[in-house]
Amino acid sequence: MSQGNEKTLAIDHATTAKKTNIRWMVVAALFFVTLINYADRASISLAGPGMAKDLGLNAVDMGIIFSAFGWAYVLFQLPGGWLLDRYGSKLIYSLSIFFWSLFTLMTGLAGFVTGGAALIVVFCLRFMVGASEAPSFPANSRIVAAWFPATERGTAAAIFASAQYGATVFFAPLMGWLAHTFGWHSVFTVLGLIGIAFLPVFRKLVHDPLKHPQANQAEIEHIEAGGALVNMDRADNQRPRLSYLKQLLTSRMMLGIYLAQYCLNAIGFFFITWFPVYLVQEKQMTIMKAGFVAAIPAVCGFLGGILGGFCSDLLIRRGMSLSLARKLPIVCGMLLCSVMVACNYTDSETAVIAIMAASFLGKGIGGMGWTVNADTAPKEIAGLSGSVLNTFSNASSITTPIIIGFILQITGSFNGVLWFVIAHALVVAICYLFVVGRIQRFTLRHDEQTGG
Repeated sequence: MSQGNEKTLAIDHATTAKKTNIRWMVVAALFFVTLINYADRASISLAGPGMAKDLGLNAVDMGIIFSAFGWAYVLFQLPGGWLLDRYGSKLIYSLSIFFWSLFTLMTGLAGFVTGGAALIVVFCLRFMVGASEAPSFPANSRIVAAWFPATERGTAAAIFASAQYGATVFFAPLMGWLAHTFGWHSVFTVLGLIGIAFLPVFRKLVHDPLKHPQANQAEIEHIEAGGALVNMDRADNQRPRLSYLKQLLTSRMMLGIYLAQYCLNAIGFFFITWFPVYLVQEKQMTIMKAGFVAAIPAVCGFLGGILGGFCSDLLIRRGMSLSLARKLPIVCGMLLCSVMVACNYTDSETAVIAIMAASFLGKGIGGMGWTVNADTAPKEIAGLSGSVLNTFSNASSITTPIIIGFILQITGSFNGVLWFVIAHALVVAICYLFVVGRIQRFTLRHDEQTGG
């Protein structure tokens, strides 16, 4: 057989070969690393009661500590997004995992000071955790945009986004047990070590589509045909420019998505900071019981997240427009989330758990901001666009815990807190119904003079 014929057969074989499904292994890795990410964020809430007692901190002090993560997370979003677009997702994400795990580990050593000094030390360590985690969600969205066609993108983004609830399912009982049995220090120590241990696994499993050793050409062609940005990290691509921010922030569609994400995160941040405290102080549960109880609505939030993404993709495959397929789960989910306020009118632990479960099922279904970001982010600045989304999102991680702390100090009750939280769910629905308009890939204008 001639060399030419052999080459033709090789090409035919590559063309007809069954496509691999490595993209699902990639998103599984994103899910597990995001589990660890959110467990590290939430560690302060379950360790909080013991920490406050040992270090002599009041409710406002704890609110300030809870907000430390948010300050750094917001401040470092744009630099983190620029780094992702400049150096690629894998390198920056790897550094992010290592440093957030290291600073979480160090927080477990903070018990040697009390009072004002303790407030400063713990605030600084949580600040560094926030700074280190800043590129994580933009990187997740960037990787999903590179690996998944539009008809699978909702499910893929829902998988990594649902890890915010999965973290409570997997880690809240562990953290509650550690805090109860070994003290609050052990929570940070164990989680920090888990993060460092997972880093080599992440680096082995996650690569760019065109560089992954296990993805064949058939899979690459499949995802590229469906709109995946497989060449996002090519060396000859245009360098990211911060001056493109103006175009993002003056787009009605993008601004509506960003404002909605602020409100979505406010709901989620209540859950990972003040919710265990709510169960202990308002519903008189022990800290260990609160750790286990918090896992129940978290399971519902996790399932809701997967359900929302799956149904949205299914609607697209059935012929519904991208806009309607994304908006329908978001609006319905936010309306269901609003039932949370009913907890103000019952003292039954069972009823509270059931209501919170329904509420966080709704929040999970409607929490599709990262899916929409993967649908709309400009290919040239996908990381930067995700960082703008996360800047708006996590501005609420600064404001929410502090406002809740002051509501509690003024009223002595969580009743006003729950009204405050559900107001955000209603604003999300309003944004997607009346502000965002048609959901589509945002195209940058290159005819302007831009600097970098």
